[in-house]
Amino acid sequence: QVQLVESGGGLVQAGGSLRLSCAASGRTFSRYAMGWFRQAPGKEREFVAAINWSGGSTVYEDSVKGRFTISRDNAKNTVYLQMNSLKPEDTAVYYCAARSTQYFGSYLYDYDYWGQGTQVTVSS
Repeated sequence: QVQLVESGGGLVQAGGSLRLSCAASGRTFSRYAMGWFRQAPGKEREFVAAINWSGGSTVYEDSVKGRFTISRDNAKNTVYLQMNSLKPEDTAVYYCAARSTQYFGSYLYDYDYWGQGTQVTVSS
């Protein structure tokens, strides 16, 4: 069982930056691939980025490539999402998720555990 708690969301102007954090419980964090998803009002939850167990491999949704960076610190049981050059269309609740394998996926059903989400609002 893994419990995930996101933090770092907030209100930022377009062009600004935020860093989201997701702290995981448990002593086996390095066994899990981790992902970030987001859900805007009235829309389905969508994939943003994912990282494998070691941090050596990452993948991004096309609209965030070059602007967002996912990383992890296994010693701190934490995964991060650095978001730069934010746009109003990035406004959403951001969720982190854990997959019970060491290799990431990009679909909701790939992930077994979810956090409660953190709101990111980008004003124009």
